[in-house]
Amino acid sequence: MTKHGTSAPRELRSYLLNMGPAHPAMHGVIRLLLELEGEKVAEAEAEIGYLHRAFEKHAENEPWNNVVPWTDRLNYVSPLINNVGYCLAVEKLAGLALPERCRYLRVIACEISRVTDHLTCVGASAMELGAFTVFLYMMKAREQLYQMIDRLTGARVTTSYTRVGGVKSDLPAGFQEQLLEIFGDIRRTLGEVEGLLSKNRIFVDRMAGVGVLSREDALAYGVTGPMLRSAGVPYDVRRAQPYLVYDRLEFEVPVGSTGDNFDRYLVRLAEMEQSLRIVEQCFRQMPPGPHSLSDQELIEGGVMADRGKRGETGTLWSAAAQVDATLEGSGRGCHSQVVAPKADFTLPSKEEAYGSIEGLMRHFEVVMWGRGVIPPAGEAYFAVEGGNGELGFHVVSDGGDRPYRVRVRPPCFFNMALLPKLIAGGMVADIVATFGSINMIAGELDR
Repeated sequence: MTKHGTSAPRELRSYLLNMGPAHPAMHGVIRLLLELEGEKVAEAEAEIGYLHRAFEKHAENEPWNNVVPWTDRLNYVSPLINNVGYCLAVEKLAGLALPERCRYLRVIACEISRVTDHLTCVGASAMELGAFTVFLYMMKAREQLYQMIDRLTGARVTTSYTRVGGVKSDLPAGFQEQLLEIFGDIRRTLGEVEGLLSKNRIFVDRMAGVGVLSREDALAYGVTGPMLRSAGVPYDVRRAQPYLVYDRLEFEVPVGSTGDNFDRYLVRLAEMEQSLRIVEQCFRQMPPGPHSLSDQELIEGGVMADRGKRGETGTLWSAAAQVDATLEGSGRGCHSQVVAPKADFTLPSKEEAYGSIEGLMRHFEVVMWGRGVIPPAGEAYFAVEGGNGELGFHVVSDGGDRPYRVRVRPPCFFNMALLPKLIAGGMVADIVATFGSINMIAGELDR
């Protein structure tokens, strides 16, 4: 106390705080160095690299098709989009033309994967703000889609469904009817979530006006996807540079106006409905094609393979291979509709591989090192609309059996570059909400 009874002026000082990588909301892979003035964030710095996957280096040491499983590990919440993006880049380099049904199958796979991505983002972000019921609802919806992805690809997350020149297989029996029924459940879930969150005063207060991204900053930083659209820029790769069959489909590009966390939530919520509409249109437009040959004699795959190796092929050419669930839809009946007619790029049908030594040799030649997919020397870039924005693959070939160089443009990288700007000036409590709204996926960020 001074002699006049008043308090001496205090020196205002800031202090540094490490948030992550061990912080639960930082997923163990991001470190934020914060300069705080009380509970206000004066400055921030984001440090990445805790989950460096070395994807691009791995890609240089694998045959072209063997890179596909590595793409699953980029954005592992929507791996099917990664598969498609990489294969489209290689196919552009090689000049491969895809069958029509294959194009539709790829779009269906991508949009299912996009919905799982947005369900995860919105559900996890809501859970981190205390809305645990919403998280459970959305994880239940995601689980239904994961089960359908498992039926389609044979795996829930690491799918490797897309191959250079096509896809692994056609739709399993009854897939369309079951998926459309699940879409009804998902729409009901999204309606419940909107009722729980969109006018919830606590949620709105935590999200609205927080983490505001201006249109100018979004464009300057190269941000794409829901973050860019939430700032009022209607850029979507599917609409701006249509690929596969997106130019034949009707869908809206949801945009926001304020670019805050709440707008990003609303954009993702609206995009899920658009993805469901896209899949439904694909089912209506996709050219018909059998996924099996049920009217022919079915011979178990192992038995067919043994007979083929012994040269007992007389009864095999008119028969169909009976395969397990993960290979359903990969037989002779649908082979020409799901892969390009290029023997040196794509695997033969199961009947051909099991029923003749020539087919077995072709199968091995496609997957062996030093053979198989060998695009001409050159380079190509192809971009698709990923769950978080423009996902681009730049592939370079020197005429060998593996990429000379693969470079990825990951949308998360640009989103994370903006994070310090979004949280500076806000409160410590707002960091989790803002960080969750940009949907950082470290496998894609660190590649």
